[in-house]
Amino acid sequence: MLKAVLSGMTEVAELCEHFGMSEATVRRDLRALADDRLILRTYGGAASVGTHAPEESLEQRRHSFQAEKDAIAQAAAAHVMTGDTIFLDSGTTTAALARALAERPDIRVVTNNLLVVQMLATSCVPLTLIGGEVRGSSMSTLGAIAQLTLTRVTVDKAFLGADGVVPGRGLCEATADQAYLKECLMRQAAGIFVLATSDKLNRDSQQHWAPIDKPWTLITDANRAHTGLHAFMNVAGITVESVTPTDLDAN
Repeated sequence: MLKAVLSGMTEVAELCEHFGMSEATVRRDLRALADDRLILRTYGGAASVGTHAPEESLEQRRHSFQAEKDAIAQAAAAHVMTGDTIFLDSGTTTAALARALAERPDIRVVTNNLLVVQMLATSCVPLTLIGGEVRGSSMSTLGAIAQLTLTRVTVDKAFLGADGVVPGRGLCEATADQAYLKECLMRQAAGIFVLATSDKLNRDSQQHWAPIDKPWTLITDANRAHTGLHAFMNVAGITVESVTPTDLDAN
């Protein structure tokens, strides 16, 4: 069972079929493995427990999955309506969304993402940057000042990135400040959208978590056959939008 989960077989139904076991037996075995901290239990199945991984550099993130991020950004931009005030979180995928919104004077963008500021500061988009400590490795602001600012702001929609996203646990980040700022932001947002490339799904390579306690939408390039996406499907409170780089070309 452990080898199957580690190889990517994460759904209860899939494990039942593979081993010819009842659902009750599979769930019991998964609980036992989780109790031994060998796996992580998720809605409808399990995920492997990742070890802490070094955070990728900003340059690495800027040049990885570019077409996928652009497709995700185009899908996310379709949710931004006239008159909306939106928050763009730190990260290169949310920066791609800023690029997609650069001709939208009918919205307001609030952000802690300095990459977004670079893109929108001279555009027609009304822009608010929240203050705080500057984190150079992610080109974002965070810390106590940023947290305090968010208590004074509400937004119609928040678009978030993350180092990983796991259903039932939330978003993982490299530092406690990053994770807690996301948690503060989600409290202030009427709608939550998580923008995640397929490599981030069911990934728990970092140790700090921001739980998602309200309904949210996952926008990802993972297709329906992608193993990492299975755990998010048919979970109460999660809406999944799957896009591909070819979707961008079609637009």
